[in-house]
Amino acid sequence: MAHYDLPHDHGQNIEHVLDRIPDIEAFQKVASWFDKLGDGTRLRILWLLCHCEECVSNISAAMGMSDPAVSHHLRLLRESGLIVSRRDGKEVYYKLAESEQAQILHRALDEMFEVSCPGGL
Repeated sequence: MAHYDLPHDHGQNIEHVLDRIPDIEAFQKVASWFDKLGDGTRLRILWLLCHCEECVSNISAAMGMSDPAVSHHLRLLRESGLIVSRRDGKEVYYKLAESEQAQILHRALDEMFEVSCPGGL
């Protein structure tokens, strides 16, 4: 256990907690995810991609947005690692990443919106 020069000892065992605190870079990465999710449109797109794989044109139609606007949001979500894409001919399809973090987020979104996944995804 590291020694922390804390000004007060309130008997809360904070040093034990501080020994387990993630590093600053980990917090920055999580903050970046929350930043990406702070936009309602991106959150709607992510919710959709939690439940199905879809192309830009169908996402655009479902969201009532232009293809370029949706592509912008998809790029930010893909850069964050929350979604992945695959190309099939001229179409690019997007879906939720299989990472543990993305799957935790999927479950959290379902809980927040009290929605069951169609098809048990």
